[in-house]
Amino acid sequence: MVKTLLKSVKQYKTVSILTPVVMIGEAAMEIAIPFLMQYLLGAIRQMQPGVFNMDILWYGLAMLACAAFALFCGIMGGRLASKASAGFAANLRYDMYDNIQTYSFANIDNFSTASLITRITTDVSNVQLAYQMCIRMLVRAPVLFIMATVMTFIISPTMGGIFIVAAVILGIIVAVIMVKVAKPFRIMFRKYDDLNRVVQEDLTAIRVVKSYVREEHEMEKMRKAVGDVYDYAVKAEKLLNWLTPVVQGVIYVAMILLLLVGGNAIIAGNTGLEIENLTALLQYMTQILTAVMLVAMCLQYISLSKGSMDRIAEVLEEKTTLPKPKAPVFEVKDGSIDFEDVSMSYLQKADVTVLDNINLHIKSGETIGIIGATGSGKSSLVSLIPRLYDAAAGTVKVGGVDVKDYNLDTLRSEVAMVLQKNVLFSGTVIENLRWGDENATQEEIEEACRQACADEFIQQLPGGYNYDLGQGGVNVSGGQKQRLCIARALLRKPKIIIFDDSTSAVDTKTDAMIRQALRTHAPEVTKIIIAQRVASVEDADRIIVLDEGKIVGLGTHEELLAGNEIYQEVYLSQVKGKGEEEDGGENNG
Repeated sequence: MVKTLLKSVKQYKTVSILTPVVMIGEAAMEIAIPFLMQYLLGAIRQMQPGVFNMDILWYGLAMLACAAFALFCGIMGGRLASKASAGFAANLRYDMYDNIQTYSFANIDNFSTASLITRITTDVSNVQLAYQMCIRMLVRAPVLFIMATVMTFIISPTMGGIFIVAAVILGIIVAVIMVKVAKPFRIMFRKYDDLNRVVQEDLTAIRVVKSYVREEHEMEKMRKAVGDVYDYAVKAEKLLNWLTPVVQGVIYVAMILLLLVGGNAIIAGNTGLEIENLTALLQYMTQILTAVMLVAMCLQYISLSKGSMDRIAEVLEEKTTLPKPKAPVFEVKDGSIDFEDVSMSYLQKADVTVLDNINLHIKSGETIGIIGATGSGKSSLVSLIPRLYDAAAGTVKVGGVDVKDYNLDTLRSEVAMVLQKNVLFSGTVIENLRWGDENATQEEIEEACRQACADEFIQQLPGGYNYDLGQGGVNVSGGQKQRLCIARALLRKPKIIIFDDSTSAVDTKTDAMIRQALRTHAPEVTKIIIAQRVASVEDADRIIVLDEGKIVGLGTHEELLAGNEIYQEVYLSQVKGKGEEEDGGENNG
């Protein structure tokens, strides 16, 4: 896990190495100051009245030089650590996002959107802080501890023993507390996922919330999500709050023992211990126990970020379920599609399949309609064509080549999808349209919009094609979104275009106009139309009827109307509903 994360240090490796180097320099200077001070105090104690001892000046200047160098190292360490940790965090976010872009839909199904957002934001911030503490303090503190301990044993082995016992006791206490706080911190970050999910859902669907007057219900969900984060944060902090008073208590006890034992030794005068030595020992004791405190603080941040590190590593280590071919094909010959004994399930080793033994052959340029009840496998079937998922069994071919043998970008560039849930991005109309072809000319854009019956309403927008759609296209209606998405797909000039119930928000007249434009301007493009309305597919070359993941009907509108019960039921229910609407309109008239 740590190895996975450290791969993201990259160009910040040098500053990450320099930081502990300068921190070691700071620690060495801090050790030198008490050592020089005892000689300074000894020189002062031995100074004769009226005679200035030059050793005092030299020791004083040496201490001043050490303090200045320690200050310089401290400042440089802070700057280098900030640069290294901020760069590490930036690389982590980029590497996570980059890996997410390689995910298949099956990979994405393993993570919720809210969880991924938390991992890229909050979790990375926690790791950034822990990384900064590690390269600054987790090197400096042990060096300070070792050097100070060596100095105490040089001055007085007895006093050194006191420090070692105190440090061992502190280490045990710190270790126990760190182990206990790990679990509540880990749970707290899972609760952060829930909190982000509530916020994301509520802000995305704020119009629905207000339309149904559900503000109080959503506030209650928010209170619970915030409360869960609060409860586990408090539980962890309660344990951490024991750390400072316990450490300080051990420090005070060690200091009292030092003064008692050291004071008695000086009074007895038989150990060679002088007052200046005791002063140095007091400073070294403070440094030793401060080092333990620094290690405890670092461990606190590491404990806090341990759960975050695990969650980030999960995103970085997740491998796409769509492996790259050894010899990828970089050209799609035509828009023909073949399903050969294809079965599919969304979960590995799942007992229930969403598609079962599909055999289907679609000619290039053919228009295919797909009808079926909700959950019959319509969207699952077409998702196999651009390889958004892989079939569990069988083979899917495009242009006579197994989709698994294509370069993924090549395949998806030739298969355009217009989804039922239309997605637009912040920016202008033309910026969104150029997702289809970033190099498209104004004439090509306008032609695609005319085919999608979008040009007329775009011309009426303030600024026309430069009109700002707002976040998620909030400034246009659902039907207008659908037409913009159709135009965006047409602009790509693909060999296959899939409409996944993507004209459900437009009226039947506009729907017919779009289909007529496709027949006229893109006769060579294979068109697959998933629809709930029979009117949207009745003029297709062939219509597929799906039921529970199986093809139960295949033929023209007339053939299915004559011999397929499911198609007949759908058609009759829609014709009857339309007739009742017309009768109601006449009676009301």
